[in-house]
Amino acid sequence: MGHHGRMHAQPGVGLRPDAPWGYLPASSFRSRRSALSDAQRQTWERLWPQLGRQADTPPGETPDAPLDTGAWFGRSAPLVLEIGCGSGTSTLAMAQAEPDIDVIAVEIYRRGLAQLLCAIDAEQVSNIRLIRGNGVDVLKNLIAPQSLTGVRVFFPDPWPKARHHKRRLLQSGTVSLIADRLLPGGVLHAATDHPGYAEHIGEVGDAESRLVRVGSDTESLPISISRPTTKYETKAQEAGSHVCEFVWKRI
Repeated sequence: MGHHGRMHAQPGVGLRPDAPWGYLPASSFRSRRSALSDAQRQTWERLWPQLGRQADTPPGETPDAPLDTGAWFGRSAPLVLEIGCGSGTSTLAMAQAEPDIDVIAVEIYRRGLAQLLCAIDAEQVSNIRLIRGNGVDVLKNLIAPQSLTGVRVFFPDPWPKARHHKRRLLQSGTVSLIADRLLPGGVLHAATDHPGYAEHIGEVGDAESRLVRVGSDTESLPISISRPTTKYETKAQEAGSHVCEFVWKRI
């Protein structure tokens, strides 16, 4: 799964000057071949048509209109988008803790989504839907402006080498796009254990004029920012990594 569901772009992916949001990471991702177990495959075949969908548009077709989330979830509720959900440990726990909130989990790797699908099935959780694809494509093509109550980005790939920094998900262009998709009062919640990326995330988030950093007053936020500690995070802490948490609110 990589680094808590981190997404790896293809080599040679450069800037896209035509992108309306300034820089956006390119959406060409290579998919790791990770076989599903028989049980995972059976659950996938049974539940994916109802609970999952692909993000990308086939060549020659126009991008999809924004999702009709009311029809997909069968109700009208505050909506949270989690980008890079990995195997969905945090996704599941947070959705269970807030049954009145609908969660869309985005991930490139089918295996992580299959693990989450099996957990959803075992726990009979009804407020999670899954999208396989790149989070930026989802934000651009499937999410309407001012429709999200929250966006969660936990442990995105830090791309530590300087020449790869442009592949990081949280750039000013993506943060601008997230701000556009959040409702007033909506929350961007990010976490990383990579010090260089933490500094970068802090800078791009604070530079976005529509977002304001939330301090200790988290009681008034429309969604919980209480994250479960994942196995990945425990390992990182044992190795001496410090986890930086960021919360911004759209003004």
